[in-house]
Amino acid sequence: MSCNPFNRAALLMLAALMAVPSYAKVTFESLLKEMTDLEALTYFPDPAYTTKQFSSYDRNSTDPRVLTDENWFANGDRGKYLREEERNGAKEYVLMDADGPGAIVRFWSANPVDAGIVRIYLDKQDRPVFEMPLTDMLGGGGMPFIKPISIEVSRGWNSYLPIPYAKHCKVTTSKPDFYYQINYRTYKKGTKIPTVSMKFLQSHRNEIEEVGRALASPGEPPYFEYQHSERYNSEMYQSTQVDIPLLVKPGESDDLVNTQGPSGEPIRGPRAVTGLEMTLDGNVTDQTLRKTLIQMIADGQETVLAPLGDFFASAPGLNPYQSVCCGILEDGTMYSYWVIPFQNELVIRLRNLGDAEVRGNAKLTTGSYKWTKNSMYFHAGFRSEYPIKTRPRQDWTFLEATGKGRFVGTMLHVTNPVKDWWGEGDEKIYVDGESFPSHFGTGSEDYFGYAWCCPEKFVHAYHNQPRCDGPGNYGHTCVNRFHIVDNIPFTKSFKFDMEVWHWAETEIAMAETAYWYAMPGGSDTFAELTADNLSIIAPPPPPAPKKVQGALEGEDLKIIDRTGGVSERQDFSDAMSGGAHLWWRNGKVGDTLTLAVPVDQAGTYEVVAVFTKAVDYGIHTLTINGKEAVKDMDLFNNGVIQTPEQNLGAFDLKQGDNTIMVTITGANTKAEKGYMFGLDYLRLAPVK
Repeated sequence: MSCNPFNRAALLMLAALMAVPSYAKVTFESLLKEMTDLEALTYFPDPAYTTKQFSSYDRNSTDPRVLTDENWFANGDRGKYLREEERNGAKEYVLMDADGPGAIVRFWSANPVDAGIVRIYLDKQDRPVFEMPLTDMLGGGGMPFIKPISIEVSRGWNSYLPIPYAKHCKVTTSKPDFYYQINYRTYKKGTKIPTVSMKFLQSHRNEIEEVGRALASPGEPPYFEYQHSERYNSEMYQSTQVDIPLLVKPGESDDLVNTQGPSGEPIRGPRAVTGLEMTLDGNVTDQTLRKTLIQMIADGQETVLAPLGDFFASAPGLNPYQSVCCGILEDGTMYSYWVIPFQNELVIRLRNLGDAEVRGNAKLTTGSYKWTKNSMYFHAGFRSEYPIKTRPRQDWTFLEATGKGRFVGTMLHVTNPVKDWWGEGDEKIYVDGESFPSHFGTGSEDYFGYAWCCPEKFVHAYHNQPRCDGPGNYGHTCVNRFHIVDNIPFTKSFKFDMEVWHWAETEIAMAETAYWYAMPGGSDTFAELTADNLSIIAPPPPPAPKKVQGALEGEDLKIIDRTGGVSERQDFSDAMSGGAHLWWRNGKVGDTLTLAVPVDQAGTYEVVAVFTKAVDYGIHTLTINGKEAVKDMDLFNNGVIQTPEQNLGAFDLKQGDNTIMVTITGANTKAEKGYMFGLDYLRLAPVK
């Protein structure tokens, strides 16, 4: 039988189309609902999708066998992109280029002001669906990017507004010199996803604002009402609340619930825990919270084993914050809204490995649950280590799991004996046996939603820094992030590594809790917890800042004028005079910073200075009272260091305020183009 080429091609195309299954429809509305729907996390996604990340990570990181700062631990994570394109005579820098069907589910940057205009092209249309300053998109600049769906916290800019597309998505910016991460889903072929438009999103203003209100107060109404009212007020949901007194003596354990209802009758599955609150009496110490374990056994499989405080994503101690899935209230109440399903039976047990009696009260809420072939158990695991040497650099594993499931969050507690920044390290996430991570980050704080090693505490529905002792980044720091709409499914295996990349050579302690869902039979590599591996390490007392005699501290100098960027004090390193420096960031070539240099007595002085050097610092020219002091001083270094004292020359200085002007003139070819400037101190030596 003969067949002409046209008919044959048509038949092949028809066969191919018929071979592609048609999956459930995904819409902007369904994605919006996922932003607060914790029950949806308990089912393996259908239609299935993968979650991956585009970022500005250093492209020199290519080989996990080459454990050097030039390769696997390369730290030049700024200004990297896929390619350049030209549109209407202007350059655009491509950050993301992905086939659909899919959806952007998170967009982060440390410095969106340096990105200029962001454009998002959907389905290969010539005109972008979104075209606006990236600061507006990530900072809650207006509908549909409203606060707190899009918000700046602790210098990190985040948007969680889902942006679905049917065929293709390309993201560009008008400027390249910035840090970014874009998390996105890719669905199975055949999944129906309507592509959004600005007009469509504007028509859904009410729904977007409702989610915004829910995320603004996640640990209390209206979140609880928005998320649960239909279920909790429904007879079909059969909600049950149980008040449970707590008393666990040292060395003993006690079952909060062993599938028993309020009258002692068994709670028959399938059901799910939808709320767990705990309040402890008396003087609750950090060690009590760390050495009291919470254990859950679902249908005969241990699925949760973690210290009590760490399970609620706070350590050490009760540090108030509120997220959509767990938190600590101001009165010390610990709460969890994770949906914890079981098919037949569930045991929730407290084990006291400490020296003090644990007393208090718990409130447990359960409801009916539809167990299906896609249902998964809730898991939480904990690990800690001390000492961790910061040299040589290493990858430290947060979670290694097998089976089928999805990753939904983590909490990290770091004990840092110095003020220097501990978190230059990037996250590296491997899904289903990937040889190279599909998530390669740009810094630990970037993963947790903030930026610039900022010690300011912050609270958000999805990411928090409820504790940072200071000064600088000294002492205990606690950060967490919960992957709700940006969860990461896996079908075989999951591994999450975080680089230990500290500015100083020292020893730190790390403790981490991971949260994930997995189908029956899933496994992990967490070790058994004993009293010996649950200690909280107390950092040594912070050393008193050492000041160079006669120094004019850079951070104390009065700013007379600045033509661009931001200048501020940064508590940076114990190696600095006074433990801090003057930090000028976000400037551009040609910008100037003018400082007042006070002099008690007129005369001729040699001006000596100490500067900061780092990978994103620039080249600068300095003048003193209009006279050139140093031309094109290069402050690039692959790592943060202080320069030796540099003699800038002899100058005639008047009594009162003199001026030193810093001009940005460029950057080293090896540098990240941050053009930053850091001044530790000046010292004036009279010329005799």
